[in-house]
Amino acid sequence: MMRDALFGGVNAAVLTAMNADLSVDIDRMAAHSRWLLANGCNNLAILGTTGEANSLGISERIAVMEGLVERGIPATRLLPGTGTTALTDTVLLTRRAAELGCRGALLLPPFYYKNPSDDGLFAYFAEVIQRTGGDIKIYLYHFPQQAVVGFGVALIARLLAAFPGVVKGLKDSSGDYANSKAYADHFAKDGFEVYAGDDSLLRPMLQVGGAGCITAAANVNCAIGAQVYANWDAAAGEQAQLTLTATRKAVTSVPLIPGLKSLVARNTGDARWTAIRPPHLKLTAAQEAALFTAFDASGVKLAKAA
Repeated sequence: MMRDALFGGVNAAVLTAMNADLSVDIDRMAAHSRWLLANGCNNLAILGTTGEANSLGISERIAVMEGLVERGIPATRLLPGTGTTALTDTVLLTRRAAELGCRGALLLPPFYYKNPSDDGLFAYFAEVIQRTGGDIKIYLYHFPQQAVVGFGVALIARLLAAFPGVVKGLKDSSGDYANSKAYADHFAKDGFEVYAGDDSLLRPMLQVGGAGCITAAANVNCAIGAQVYANWDAAAGEQAQLTLTATRKAVTSVPLIPGLKSLVARNTGDARWTAIRPPHLKLTAAQEAALFTAFDASGVKLAKAA
């Protein structure tokens, strides 16, 4: 396990709470963020895939960052997603994150144009880093199933050589252990933080030098993830990993983001949590019942929200 990683441990890819009119409800999002930090999360990855960031406008994303900090969520515990398809929007969001005191930002590649060259991707990230002044650590977001565009070892090596100490880590949401391990094998020794995006890979990645996880399911399984992280090299960690994997399987048995919102709605007793922006849709009653049955079978009981 990598020790002293900037965002080491369990990081939730935080859900974005919405009102009935589909505007962002920052008060409820802040309350959920506090619950996550009190129940096993080390940090919070906001405005990512799970947070429906690509369904939010730039001004909305800025309002989320500012609103959470204004409501007492420490900026140092936030890892906001700031990568967009537009260079200037990415720079604007990343600069604002830095100004608020965030230590890092998680950046998707510019994913609209497919099959870009490594030279093109390098040029994009070089521009972002130069225009933001290197005042915030850059974490790369590898999610080829959604973005199609990803990060190869050669590109990462080139970015690390050009921007040492600035390009700090990567979230791998490919679900491919061999791919995640390759990142750790090549770069962990130099302090490059590799985070599993799949809960089932948390302990395996810690065993090969990973720094932790950044996952959607941590919205509901963070307490179990914390047990894995604390006991990664012990039998207790092995047993906790089995439970963690079971929760991952449960939440991915239905559409992931609406499913997580249904679980949070059930735990908080607040049905407003199921509000979600199209093209995502709320779960049907049958899907929700199946999810609750599968999740409860894992044996995890969530601490009640305040």
